[in-house]
Amino acid sequence: MPKQVVIPPGTGKPLAPYVPGTLADGILYVSGTLPLDAEANVVHAGDAAAQTRHVLETVRGVVEAAGGTMDDVTFNHVFLADWADYAAINAVYAEYFSGEKPARYCIQCGLVKPEARVEIAAIAHIGR
Repeated sequence: MPKQVVIPPGTGKPLAPYVPGTLADGILYVSGTLPLDAEANVVHAGDAAAQTRHVLETVRGVVEAAGGTMDDVTFNHVFLADWADYAAINAVYAEYFSGEKPARYCIQCGLVKPEARVEIAAIAHIGR
């Protein structure tokens, strides 16, 4: 089945050669999402909770542009810059996934923008 590129309205230019999302056979792959504004500047510097909210709102925008909801998200890849932010990230994350939680993994690593505290990539099953 052919793939469909998903780019929500108002999306800024990506930092590298990728798109916000790709839909293929009812499965949406959301690219790693940083807390960036339309000009690719990091927002909410030093505030992991606010950055997580921004990232998850961006992820939601991609999922909704593909015709889904956050309930369709089945897997998240969570990257954080510092384990000290783990509780703040989880508190916001729980607001977006309040029912049955998607599977996920979480690792600490260096992010492409040093001011970023969190990056999230997602997989959603939108259906056919």
